[in-house]
Amino acid sequence: MAGSAHGHTPAAWTGVIISFIGFCIAGVFMVAANVTGFWAGIAVIALGGAVGLAMKVAGLGMPKESEEVASARAAASAKARG
Repeated sequence: MAGSAHGHTPAAWTGVIISFIGFCIAGVFMVAANVTGFWAGIAVIALGGAVGLAMKVAGLGMPKESEEVASARAAASAKARG
């Protein structure tokens, strides 16, 4: 598992950080019993997902694995198992 770079991209980190800030905002306003602030936090969470997706589309996410790489990975995995 440590050998993969799943999620270690600028798109993933940016989306997660923005969403985390949204969770913090929503949590604070939930405790403060402020409905408008809570929904603003939820909007920031959605914004984090949209920004992460937009950055992935712009090329800052993980590239798609080619068929050649996928078959080589499967063959190496099968060979390692025996």
